Amino acid sequence: MSTPYIAPSLLAADFLHIAQAVDIINNSEADWLHLDVMDGRFVPNISFGMPIIAAVKKMIKKTCDVHLMIVEPEKYAADFKKAGADILTVHYETCPHLHRNIQQIKDLGMKAGVAINPHTTIGQLENIITDVDLILVMSVNPGFGGQSFIPQTYQKLRQLRKLINETGAKALIEVDGGISAHNAADIIHAGADVLVAGSSVFGAPDPVKAIAELKAAAMAGK
Repeated sequence: MSTPYIAPSLLAADFLHIAQAVDIINNSEADWLHLDVMDGRFVPNISFGMPIIAAVKKMIKKTCDVHLMIVEPEKYAADFKKAGADILTVHYETCPHLHRNIQQIKDLGMKAGVAINPHTTIGQLENIITDVDLILVMSVNPGFGGQSFIPQTYQKLRQLRKLINETGAKALIEVDGGISAHNAADIIHAGADVLVAGSSVFGAPDPVKAIAELKAAAMAGK
């Protein structure tokens, strides 16, 4: 397993000071910047889109990890590539032709991820696991930050790690929702590679220190 990656979520930052938030990420131990795009249809919230990502891309020195919580993501994949996405993740629940979505993302030159909601089972991923670069396991119901981690996620992570090992897949396991230095080690130990953290980073008095503590906790779970 690779060294755990930390991916702070811009959604939890102060939107009046996005440039400062990006500076924090650039000057921290963070590996990726997680960018949540919400359309108000698949999830009950609206966040930001291509213009914000394009502006952030000009400043960020880390991988841009874009998570699409939207319906019909295939209509916008090329626009997100143009905006600067390095990884583009679509939701299993919104893609009736998931293989096609994955191939489209790869053909555009991005890494392809598939996200699953808390109620979606790991078994649903069997037919695409060797095609994707990343599986994003939602440990809260998507749409809002600051929610509590769903404990059943640990079992799902163990199941997913087993599936990846048995199939020889190369997908990274990313987890998003309710993550902090208190549970990071357990989440990594259960099988995760990438931890998304929003309020536990940007809600901390010292976000750079919070990221360092998250990284140290994650390393302890290896």
